[in-house]
Formats: sequence, structure tokens, C-alpha cells
Amino acid sequence: MAQSTALQFNIAAAKGLMEVLRTNVGPTGTLKMLVGGSGDIRITKDGARLLSEMQIQLPTAQMLSRTATAVDDEVGDGTSSIILFIGELCHIAERYLNERVHPRILVDGFQLALRKALEVLDSMKLALPMNRETLLGVARTALGTKLNPELTNVMAPIVTDAVQIVHRPENRDLDLHMVEIMHMQHRLATDTQLVRGLVLDHGCRHPDMPRRLTRCHILICNVSLEYEKSEVNSTFAFSSAEQREKLVEAERKVTDDRVRKIIALKRKVCEDGSTFVVINQKGIDPLSLDSFAKEGMMGLRRAKKRNMERLALACGGVCCNSVDELTPEVLGYAGLVYEQTLGEEKYTFVEEVREPHSCTILVKGPNAHTIGQLKDALRDGLRACRNAVVDGGVVLGAGAFELACSEALMTYARTLTTTAVSGVKAVAEALLIIPKVLAINSGFDPIECLVKLQEEHAQGNKVGLDVVTGEPIDPQSGAIFDNYVVKRQILNSAIVMTSQLLLVDEVLKAGKAGAPAPQQ
Repeated sequence: MAQSTALQFNIAAAKGLMEVLRTNVGPTGTLKMLVGGSGDIRITKDGARLLSEMQIQLPTAQMLSRTATAVDDEVGDGTSSIILFIGELCHIAERYLNERVHPRILVDGFQLALRKALEVLDSMKLALPMNRETLLGVARTALGTKLNPELTNVMAPIVTDAVQIVHRPENRDLDLHMVEIMHMQHRLATDTQLVRGLVLDHGCRHPDMPRRLTRCHILICNVSLEYEKSEVNSTFAFSSAEQREKLVEAERKVTDDRVRKIIALKRKVCEDGSTFVVINQKGIDPLSLDSFAKEGMMGLRRAKKRNMERLALACGGVCCNSVDELTPEVLGYAGLVYEQTLGEEKYTFVEEVREPHSCTILVKGPNAHTIGQLKDALRDGLRACRNAVVDGGVVLGAGAFELACSEALMTYARTLTTTAVSGVKAVAEALLIIPKVLAINSGFDPIECLVKLQEEHAQGNKVGLDVVTGEPIDPQSGAIFDNYVVKRQILNSAIVMTSQLLLVDEVLKAGKAGAPAPQQ
């Protein structure tokens, strides 16, 4: 494939992928329907979901898709924006290429523009206090591009509170694995709730156990409380019924001793009328469950491994691997533990904990499609809030950064005397694709909106586009915030990818002709 043909091929692929995702951007973006080979249907506007599931044939488009999804995996957002930026930059570069500008000159200008853009980004970073108000703005901005306004207003406080629960001031990083996202196909999406504790997807295995307890001491353990067969083959001979009873008793002695020690601890700490709950990662056999039930205890077995750490963070206490170390100090506490049955499914709620560092978002919805959409949006919202906390600051949204950066790059281009100025101007023009698309998707004239926004920026006002009125808006007063790390990743990845595409002069098929097939 000749050089000009290879360039046209790559540019066309980037522009085609941009046209697919262009209409999804912003709160007023449209939806896409994904139809699987077996007839599965999914309606979404999440760029990462679209790029990971839709069939892409062109190799250039596949590479761009992988780049965008890699950015999403790393920082949690920016998938559609990076595709738009790359597509627009290729479109503008095509114009310069048609004017006989060499790709290397454009690429050199891109690198100058990248350094200047990162300086502008650093200067526009707002080091706001990461309190509930700021995080609510970040969450609403992230969720608003995926959900309708009514659902956004319900989910934003849930996401914000979840992040504040798991965040520890002494640890700058934030582990989102401590936020469990559970779902129940039940009621409406607006009934989704934040549980300041934990929800387990199983219940008690004994009919006589209590289903609701208050003032609970929680024993979190990883101890086998069931009869286990010997690991070696052995034979026992007995000649009477008494000997057989002794044999059975001896086999159960180890398990029964463990159960007795747990019951003794329960009696010791529950003298004030409080209750006792055992949550075990390993099994609890029927006889042990019966012993717990007679003591009025609730016992849960086969708890998932990922929930054991969350339980310790939510309720306090320590996960015990042996009954020999049982003391009142290893116990956690919950004000309420109860079981809820929904159809054939059972759920156990651990609530009213004292100082939770783990929580559960219980997603509710009438069907699997609604639940899937909510889960995708919640993950994006959680990662956006996490980025804001880790970065220690935010960037103005609604296209304000792109407008300010474009203006700064145009001013910088006037100071250059090298031929690389064309690459700087191309990046400055390409950045305007974000406010343009926001205006188009909201039903407004992009040129008219862009002129108003640029006039405000010329006067020193850092404004963005109000997608409801089409007028300039102050993003800070409207709490419209984007992530600093996402913008940085978009600038770096988009310019690097576009540079590589423009420097490709041949597209070759890999694999030598007639080479022997690799041996299995």
C-alpha cells in the first residue's frame, strides 16, 4: 500500500470511529444498540462498553479502540473523548497534508503542543478541598453523561458517601474494592440504596436460627466447623454399639470442641442481652448449626473470600483462623443484622456499624438491562470520585478546559517561527471538537455557541457550555468538574496515537508466505 494510500486509510478509520461515538458525548448524547450474534440486545452510551463489545474490522480502528479502552482501564473515563480528539486531529491533519505539509513537521508540532497543553492543564487544576460538596459535583458530572437527571440526583449522593466511607485520610490511595456493588432485580432503579455495612448474597442454613438480631457481636472466622474425613485411608474395627458410639464421638470431638469455644465466648460477651453472629468462610455442618441455633445465634457459612476483608473493615474486629485465639477483642459489632428473602434468593444485611471503612451499594431495578446500565454508571462515578481524591484537585468541565487550552495554544503558535507551527494550530483546532459536539448533541448551532464561548474566554472568563440553554456557564459555580488525570491521559494518548498514525507509510500483512504452520 503506497504512502498516501496508507495515510488515507488510517485517517479514514479514525474519522469513522469518531463518527460512531460522536453522538454519545455529553449529558444529552444519544444511545447505541448492541445486538449480539445470539440475539442479545444492550442499549448503552458508555464508550468503553461500545468499543469493547462492538465488532471492528479495520486494524487501525481496532488499535484506536484498544488505546481508548486501556485509558478507561487506567483512569476510568475519557473513552469517547479520546476517540473524538484523535478523529478530529486526523481530520485537521489531512487538510495540512493535502497542502503538501510533511507528516514529520506535523508530528513535531504535536509534541510542542502537548508540552504547552500539559502546562495549561497544570495551571487550570483547582486544588479544592475534597469535601462532600466537591465530590458531589464530580459524581454528578460523571453520572450525568450516562444516566437521566432523575437517576443522577439519586446516584450521586450514594457514590459520594461510598467514597467518603472507604477513604482514609492517612492513606492517599483509595481502594474501590471495598465498595461492594450488589444487585436485586426488585422495585425501581430509584430505590437503589447505600448500605453502610455489608450485604451478603446468602442467608442462614438452619430453620430455627433467628432472622433478625440487634446489638450484634460479629465473629469473623476462617475455621472449619464441619466433620472432615481423614486424609489417609484407615480402618476402624469395633465389636459393640458402645465402641461405635465412642468412635463417632471421637471423630466429632475436634469440631465439637471448636463449637463449644465459640459458644463459651458468646455467653461471656452477651451477658448484657446483646446477640451473637458467626460468619465463617469455611463450612458449618448441621450439628454445629443446631448448636448455634439453640443458643439463639445466627450462623452464616461459605462466605466469599472477598467479603471477609470487607467485613473486618465494616464491622471492626479481626478475621480468626483458629478458635484458640478467641477473645472479646477480636469481635466486630453491628447494630442490626437481618435476612431478607427475594424469591428463591436470600440476602443478609449487616448494618448500623460504628465506624465503617467498607460499604455496599445495593442496585435495584425492574430488569437486567436497567441494572446493567446502573452498574456501569456507578463504576464510572466511583472511579471519577477516586481520581479527584487521589489527584487532590479537579479541572473545570463543560468544555472549559478545551477552550482555554485551544486559546493558549493559538497564542503560543504566534510566537513560533518554525514550520512546526502547523502542528500546534492543528491541536488547538482539534480541542474545540468537545464544545462543538456538546452543542450539536444538545440541538444548538455549534458555530454560534463556539463564538459566544470564545468571546467570554477572550475576556478572561473560564466558561463552558450549558447544554440546557446553549449559553456560557461558569463550571465552578455549577459544580461541573472533570478529572485532572483523565485530561492528562487524553492529551498524552491522543497525540501519541495520532503521531504514530501519521508516520505510517505502509500497511503490510504480517506472516511470511509459505511459512510452515507452528507445531501444536
